Amino acid sequence: MKPLLASRPVLWFLFLFNLVVATAAPFVAAGAQAVLTAVGMGVVSMGAGVSLFRTRRRQS
Repeated sequence: MKPLLASRPVLWFLFLFNLVVATAAPFVAAGAQAVLTAVGMGVVSMGAGVSLFRTRRRQS
């Protein structure tokens, strides 16, 4: 399972999907549910983004 989650297409999906959900959550839900959803999805998105940044291929 770990190699699948570490693949670049999956990381891009996690990054973009969770970023969109974190951005849209305050407009769809209300109150504490919206805040917690946005924070949780934002954390997952940033984790995937950091993994993408750390595993990027260096072009020389």
